[in-house]
Amino acid sequence: MARAATTADVFNAIAEPRRRQIIDVLARRGALAVGAIVVALGLPQPAISKHLCVLRKVGVVSVAKDGQQRLYNLEAAKLKPVHDWVMTFEQLWRRQLDRIKERAERKAREQSY
Repeated sequence: MARAATTADVFNAIAEPRRRQIIDVLARRGALAVGAIVVALGLPQPAISKHLCVLRKVGVVSVAKDGQQRLYNLEAAKLKPVHDWVMTFEQLWRRQLDRIKERAERKAREQSY
C-alpha cells in the first residue's frame, strides 16, 4: 500500500517530527519569521521552509507579510481533527490508569497487614 502524500491531511503532515517541532515553537512563541524558527530549532533554512510549505498546504500555519518578512502563524483550529481522534482514547487510558491505581492501593493494603 502506497503511503499518502504529506499534504493529504493534517495527520500526514504532522507525522514528521520536525514539523511537530515547528508547531511547538509557533504555539509557544506566536508568529515568527523563518529565520527565527531556524534559530529556535537549529535546522537549515531550506529544511524549515520545506516543512512550513507542507504545514501551509494543510492549513496548520498561515503566512502574512510584515514588510520584507513573512511571518508564520499557527492555525491551531486545523489541529482539531488530531485532538478529536486522540480524545477517543482518553477513556481507555483512564480505565487503565484506574486499574493501575487500584492494584497499587490493593498491594499497599496487603503489605500493611
